[in-house]
Amino acid sequence: MHIGTAIIAIIATWYYGDWQNWQKYHTTLLFVVLGDLLYNTMTANYFLWQYQVDDFLAHYSFTKLLYTFIVLPCSVLIFLYNFPLSWKGKILRTLKWVFIYGVWEYGFYITGRIEYQHGWNIGWSIAFLLVMFPLIRLHQTRPILTYALSSLVVVLVIWWFDVPIHLPIELRPNY
Repeated sequence: MHIGTAIIAIIATWYYGDWQNWQKYHTTLLFVVLGDLLYNTMTANYFLWQYQVDDFLAHYSFTKLLYTFIVLPCSVLIFLYNFPLSWKGKILRTLKWVFIYGVWEYGFYITGRIEYQHGWNIGWSIAFLLVMFPLIRLHQTRPILTYALSSLVVVLVIWWFDVPIHLPIELRPNY
């Protein structure tokens, strides 16, 4: 199912995304990939949500990298292409993508392809999507502001869900 999602994302990007002008979105693509990689690193032992391995994927890390480097960037290329100028259009585009991602995730939930932990649930995912998509769009025009707001969101999520942060390196001197 995860490989199917990646294939659908690639095909949808081919038809509906601005893949030919990916350079225009390059920094926002990197922003989204970095955010996902940070989530996986910072919560490596305390995931709030976790994909369940299926298909012929033998390891969770491969599954997650499939989303980090294929599904999310493809989604960004479609989401930002011909982004509406009117407020009504912007709100409708964002709600459409929250709906798409929400329905897709709910399908994963009822089929056992995603597992929620530590108080996270589909409601929190929808709330996160309502923040994520506007931040993706904001990054196109105000990247510094987006980094500040994203940092605030990360701190709030870490605090609310009591996520223990285990840095992969030792920060104290080794005497």
